[in-house]
Amino acid sequence: MTDKLCALIVIDSVGIGELPDAAAFGDVGSDTLGNIARATGGLKLPNLQALGLGNIRREAPLLGCDPVAAPRAAFGKMAEVAPGKDTATGHWELMGLVPEVPFTTYPNGFPPSLIQPFLAAIGRQRVLGNEAASGTEILTRLGAEHVASGDPIVYTSADPVLQIAAHEDVVPLETLYRWCEVAFELAVPAGLSRVIARPFVGEAPIFSRTYNRKDFTLAPTAPTFLDDLAAAGVACTGVGKIASIYAHSGVATEIHTAGNAEGIEATLEALRARSAPFVFTNLVDFDMLFGHRRDPAGYARSLEEFDAALPALLAALGPDDLLMIVADHGNDPTYRGTDHTREYVPLLAYTERVSQGRTGPVDLGVRATFADVGRTVCEYFGVPTTGTRGVSFLTELLR
Repeated sequence: MTDKLCALIVIDSVGIGELPDAAAFGDVGSDTLGNIARATGGLKLPNLQALGLGNIRREAPLLGCDPVAAPRAAFGKMAEVAPGKDTATGHWELMGLVPEVPFTTYPNGFPPSLIQPFLAAIGRQRVLGNEAASGTEILTRLGAEHVASGDPIVYTSADPVLQIAAHEDVVPLETLYRWCEVAFELAVPAGLSRVIARPFVGEAPIFSRTYNRKDFTLAPTAPTFLDDLAAAGVACTGVGKIASIYAHSGVATEIHTAGNAEGIEATLEALRARSAPFVFTNLVDFDMLFGHRRDPAGYARSLEEFDAALPALLAALGPDDLLMIVADHGNDPTYRGTDHTREYVPLLAYTERVSQGRTGPVDLGVRATFADVGRTVCEYFGVPTTGTRGVSFLTELLR
């Protein structure tokens, strides 16, 4: 074991400008942070700005978040190598696993070869929807029909995912989760990476999703840096949906949270208690509540709430501890459609040595892959790795 502590916080979907291959994904012009700033009159993120968020891209400054002369953190941005822009692909790459073949998406809905066996297994005659749709919009359209019939609402997105929505008063959670288990067994052979239970409540025409969501996720197809850490005795506490993303592989303790506020508080508690050497957090509200719903004002407020929590997070760290803030893809709320966007993601890495500014700003540049993060975590703990992806930047932090 070790007395070191590393916290890795994924601010889900907070992209920082289109990748060079954005055209292949239909995402030219996407820029989550930049477009939010322009849509809302400027970012108000003083703590992230002090860490160096505004220093990441001097060529296209973030409105309201200028570069600072002495950033408290090392700063950079990362490109995604894997051929995707979904949650699983982004998180897997952070931990050194880069799928060479993309998962399958179903923009026109799922074929009968998947839907019919699913219906037969759950004893229903039909599904509602079976289309690519916004998770909130489809409830507005089909929620009342679902309540009347009890038929599951099935939908997808630009991601390789099958989602099943059901009203908690119509379909008990245990039943919905069983339906998702059935669907998962059919979805993986069809090239999908996840099935998500999407329970909701309310009355027509106003329905709202609850935090009883549950993800059924394909296990990583090869060992990740999480497995290397676990084998070396470096336990990981996963906050939010981290454990489900990796199918619990390499995650010793799971803390389920209902939104960003709970995720931040759980992370704080884990840091203060030093209950595990590696605390890995996903804050999902940016993506789920504001990116997919194309709400730049709400997205900006959520960023401000995270920014306000940063001083407490930093205060919970010891002098040799490491905090990294990254994202897993983009989700520009000003962009067309309701799906993720193919973007660079920000990288902020804080240690007391960088904060003291002993060598001036630490510019980590443009990292070639998200896997640099996981490689750095392993080097920080002195753990040998089995994978070949990623280049550690630990020396740049500690020099």
